[in-house]
Amino acid sequence: MRRTRIRNALIRLLAGATVGALAGLAVAQTAPTAAAATGSAVTVSGRGEFKDMKFTVSQTKDLTSQAVTVSWTGGTATTFAGTQFNTDFVQIMQCWGDDDGTVPSNPGPSRTQCQYGASPTTNRTSWPGNGQDDTRQIFYSADPTNYGQDNRYGAANPNAPGEVPFKSVDGTTITTNTQNNALFNYNTTNEIDFGRTGTNGTGKEFFEVQTANEAPHLGCGVPVTTDGVTKPRSCWLVIVPQGHLDLDGKPYADQSQVNAGSPVSSTNWKNRIAVKLDFNSVGSNCALGADERPTTGSELAADAMTSWQAQLCSVGKVYGYTELGEPDTRSRLTSDASSTGLAFTTRKLGADAGTTAPSGTTTYAPVALSGAVIGFTIERRPKSGAPDSVRKLAGTKVESIKLNQRLVAKLLTESYRNSTWGSVISGTAAKGYGWAKNNPAGIASDPEFIALNPEFAYLSVAETPATDTDLITSLGHSDTARAIWQWILADKEARQFLSGVPDDDGMRVNPYYSTNTDLNPTGIAFDPSSTDDYPKSDPWCTVPPGSDAPSTATQCMTDFHPYVDDMHSGALHTRRADTLWKSTWDALSSPQAYKSPGPQTVGSRFIFTITDAASAARYGLQTAQLKNTAGKYVAPSTAGLTAAAATATGSGVAEITPANATAKGAYPLAELVYAAVRPGKVSKAARWDYAALLHYAAATGQTPGADPGKLPDGYAPLSSKLRAQTVRAANTLLTYTGPTSTGSGTADGGGTDTSGGAPSGTDGVNGGTTGGAGTGTPAGGSSATPSAKASFGGGTALQTTAAGNTPADPANPLRYAVPVGAALGAVAGVGAPIAGGRQLSIASVRTAVRRLRVRRGWSRPRGGSRTSDTAPRP
Repeated sequence: MRRTRIRNALIRLLAGATVGALAGLAVAQTAPTAAAATGSAVTVSGRGEFKDMKFTVSQTKDLTSQAVTVSWTGGTATTFAGTQFNTDFVQIMQCWGDDDGTVPSNPGPSRTQCQYGASPTTNRTSWPGNGQDDTRQIFYSADPTNYGQDNRYGAANPNAPGEVPFKSVDGTTITTNTQNNALFNYNTTNEIDFGRTGTNGTGKEFFEVQTANEAPHLGCGVPVTTDGVTKPRSCWLVIVPQGHLDLDGKPYADQSQVNAGSPVSSTNWKNRIAVKLDFNSVGSNCALGADERPTTGSELAADAMTSWQAQLCSVGKVYGYTELGEPDTRSRLTSDASSTGLAFTTRKLGADAGTTAPSGTTTYAPVALSGAVIGFTIERRPKSGAPDSVRKLAGTKVESIKLNQRLVAKLLTESYRNSTWGSVISGTAAKGYGWAKNNPAGIASDPEFIALNPEFAYLSVAETPATDTDLITSLGHSDTARAIWQWILADKEARQFLSGVPDDDGMRVNPYYSTNTDLNPTGIAFDPSSTDDYPKSDPWCTVPPGSDAPSTATQCMTDFHPYVDDMHSGALHTRRADTLWKSTWDALSSPQAYKSPGPQTVGSRFIFTITDAASAARYGLQTAQLKNTAGKYVAPSTAGLTAAAATATGSGVAEITPANATAKGAYPLAELVYAAVRPGKVSKAARWDYAALLHYAAATGQTPGADPGKLPDGYAPLSSKLRAQTVRAANTLLTYTGPTSTGSGTADGGGTDTSGGAPSGTDGVNGGTTGGAGTGTPAGGSSATPSAKASFGGGTALQTTAAGNTPADPANPLRYAVPVGAALGAVAGVGAPIAGGRQLSIASVRTAVRRLRVRRGWSRPRGGSRTSDTAPRP
């Protein structure tokens, strides 16, 4: 008897210590931390002719595949020779390698190791380069007298142009045909050939930083071991300013032609400004073979999850993540909860038409607040006769536009005249397309759009399927698509337009999208209220006018307006100004086919996409202000997202609905993302691991920052009320007492509905559990096991663990939260059993300790059921 009492006391002691430690961990994570170090922006001055110029790179550390801002001051306004850039512009590129030692005051790489020179090889009529300033082409001279000449390369044939070779990180060297080589070309390079300086001497460009996933030949972010220390390979951002003085310090003699030469020529390279870039790790960050808990679902959680993954694996928690549309995610969690594990969703199970919630308990916890945005890249191209105030801004980017529900409906329904490319030619409409004849060619010439954005009355836009007639959208079903259609339907004028009522200027809806059965040629009314994708319903097909393609080579709407794989891909291609429309007929290829002309020409870019706020922030997209129910135009700022979250309504899983987001400052497409777990369908160990993820997400995971483990840009931190609900949901998983599965098996849920501690009717979000009955169908096509490609990773925590060390304890009293919690829990455990009458076994304690143990490892990728062929997702 005495031995039994001692044994039970020991069990309570260990159990109490474990629970106390977990509580201490939660306290430590929830408590405020010291302010993060200031940003990693770097400002560098120019030299020589450019000594008065200062260049600032917005972020230089913790980089992944993203965009950074490169801005400058103190310059001279760009001039042109015809349509070509002539003097005083900026060129930007990414390079690899060690400092070449040529400029002690500004370390930087060799010019042979820079990704530059992949300008178009065809269709250069409107291209603003001269074939030297946008390539690696140089002219040899032992004693150069002009910019663009080179004292090293091209000596073998000094009477003909030579090329500066490109050397890859693996040693591969390309010496000829560098403009369209096997490693990078116009469709994949991130170089900026022409950055314009305005009349005020300033300029700004958004530069796409590429990791080894996107540019293997640069190798940026790949772990490299030097002197026993492993860390991600750093790279360089290099800026080469082009001026108006020649090598002799005098102005160019002939201003009627372009005098600038290649930025990688030895003469121009002397003026280069280099900025070191430090990357998060690409590749292995969490231990191969480590136990992994699957998570699946909403793309809205992707950037947050990939950040959290990297930090959690460094403290012994490895979580996979598979991107999947929310409707399919809910179906999968309903039908196969044990292998799905934790699912990210914005709606509860059973919310989809034709489905009901499964029997048993489902625990929901809010984890992220983000939303859908309309991101864009638009550059000003003034019309002839535009005011001087507009002409001075030529080539600069439009920073903000306003869009209402009807304008977005026009884009999504392919209602602009040139959306159905070739249906109206020279005022004559094809059969069945009379509705399009008098519609604006694109949104830029739509009077309704110009009324909201007056400067577009003076801007010229080539209105084709590649510009302003449609939105780049992703394929598949999603809650984001549903939210956009719900937002459109919340507006009376948009509803009327869809039903067939013309707008004030006579524009009519494409009848294939009409909600009026009598107008819709299919005889079936379009129903946006039940739509959660972006249909391309119009059957129009034709040979694109002016393509010279044979009559059999027709293109249809999915050719004119191709889908992208996901919202992240849409943001990336919008940053690159590439709509993916294969508009050029290549009669010389075998077989003959349409090919993509690549990104739009610098200075006249115009492209829209529907993406998520995090992807837009990641790639530096401008975002539209959208009209909310209160009639106000609101940007997707932290304040706008937070105001919308306060309007969330619903039982169990409160949703932000556009119609109910009535606050003046509410952004109408904000979305709350929940983590959903069916605790009766997963093992106890899995519940504990998911509880740890939720505790992290509710604490450190809500701290904004670029470092792994923080909340990336594009998210608003959850309110204290929502975070408390997440903690309650996590604790519900820890203390779940219903029927459970063992190992990876399944078990009936049972149990009763709870609120996770949230007073009924007060929060609007239970943050706890719900129950019900029903069935679902498997989503299929997606694996809970992510691919081997890394997603996020690197940063301080992972650099230390990669070297075999654990991150240092925080230098504040909270470092003692876990041990003190363990001690207090142990004392409490001796005198009382675990809450709810259950006692943790020795095995349970061992499991908890094992799962809290620090492991060295690698962060698994976002994965996903869809990947991009042209741009591997980080």
